Amino acid sequence: MTLSTHILDVEAGRPAAGVPVRAERYDPGYGAWTVAGEGVSGVDGRVGELVDPARWVPGRWRLVFDTAAVHGPDAFWPQVTVEFAVAEPVHHHVPLLLARHGYTTYRGS
Repeated sequence: MTLSTHILDVEAGRPAAGVPVRAERYDPGYGAWTVAGEGVSGVDGRVGELVDPARWVPGRWRLVFDTAAVHGPDAFWPQVTVEFAVAEPVHHHVPLLLARHGYTTYRGS
């Protein structure tokens, strides 16, 4: 199982490069989120294999995007957190479509 993302700045009409992304897993034993991987989007807006496949397990996950890297320190959305549940052992791709005053996400392929 692997996890990737793709960040597109739909307002600018191009990939969002240089966005720090953190993958976190919820540990029910501790009742807390733990960092499982980190990356920065490339010129194509992509971050591949955010999590070491050995650490990728079913459960609750979230991606934390530092979107102020795109829209600056006064951004309306300085950070976007996308939480999702993983049940099956397959590749998961979670894109983020970002604009100055809105965002959306979906389960990609």
